[in-house]
Amino acid sequence: MPPHPPATVTWWENDQQRRLPWRDPGERRAVQVVVADDLTADAALRIATRGTGLLWRGDFRGARQLRDALRRRLARRGIRDDGDPRATYLRVRQAAAHRARVLGMVLIELDADDRVPLPHAPDVRRACREAFGPPVARSLIPLQAMLGAMGARQWRERGVAVPALGERIHPHHGVFAPTRSDYVDLVARAPLPDAGLAFDIGTGTGVLAAVLARRGVARVVATDVQPAAVVCARENLARLGLDDRVEVRRHDLFPRGRAGLVVVNPPWLPGTPHSPLEAGVFDPGGRLLARIVRQLPDHLTPGGEAWLVLSDLAELLGLRTRDALLAQFGRAGLVVRGRLDARPSPTPRPDDPLRHLRAQETVSLWRLGLAR
Repeated sequence: MPPHPPATVTWWENDQQRRLPWRDPGERRAVQVVVADDLTADAALRIATRGTGLLWRGDFRGARQLRDALRRRLARRGIRDDGDPRATYLRVRQAAAHRARVLGMVLIELDADDRVPLPHAPDVRRACREAFGPPVARSLIPLQAMLGAMGARQWRERGVAVPALGERIHPHHGVFAPTRSDYVDLVARAPLPDAGLAFDIGTGTGVLAAVLARRGVARVVATDVQPAAVVCARENLARLGLDDRVEVRRHDLFPRGRAGLVVVNPPWLPGTPHSPLEAGVFDPGGRLLARIVRQLPDHLTPGGEAWLVLSDLAELLGLRTRDALLAQFGRAGLVVRGRLDARPSPTPRPDDPLRHLRAQETVSLWRLGLAR
């Protein structure tokens, strides 16, 4: 099937109606647009909160300053913590969604070569093409999305140090980066079963598949449903010299067949992602976790192990109980053979209303086997 045409945005400027494609399909499209170059931050906040896009026509540095001023004003709106972790978490997520919508209303026009036709604008061509694909025409893009693409380009170029590998992993735009070492270290130190074949489900950057191959697993099949993740993982594994032992496939969860080791690091928190990157953190209704656990026995050899990497933050927040998780294992015909725990490596931000719970977080690698 041919690809869907991009969404368009229409607005009036200099007594003429204009229409341009929306460059980033991952961002919510502005329905109304006004032209701006000298608004105060307070006026811009009122307009953006209504869902109206602000198409910036001034100096590029002014656009960044406006975005930063909006972010500061939004940050001043404290989130009430009434002692109910679940309610506080939901307010945090609502505030994050509101912040993303408002900041996404500062818009920039790109020319047909992905250049920004504003004074003092950086060269964003490579970053935009890596993030959104080749340009086809002039377009509009949220400044926030453009800055995200620029940051992703820097991550991709520099890479992320992974102590368990002694190497760097290079994430692509929209692919969850292994900035936390706790879950990677768990996979690096868990007792390795006698498995000639391993599955790495939802491989992302390919970091866990690389750890398994470096530990001596003869063959690893890594899957991901996102095309960007498949490309990213293949590039990382080739850079590490492991592409002869790790095959990366675009697949929704499990490939056909069974393996002696199945590794899954699913999104840890029930919730709705507000961006493609957040899909690596939030699992709507916990449905993906339930599906993974339910299907695991069909892809595990007798005597094999499944390593399910999960944080208990959802339990601390009252979004899931330990008993419910264990019951899921039991209903699927899985037994717990062991568990390895690690404390999180990042330090909670002092302005995070959930910091006292994040400080108690434990990341666990559940070693699961077939009950029969």
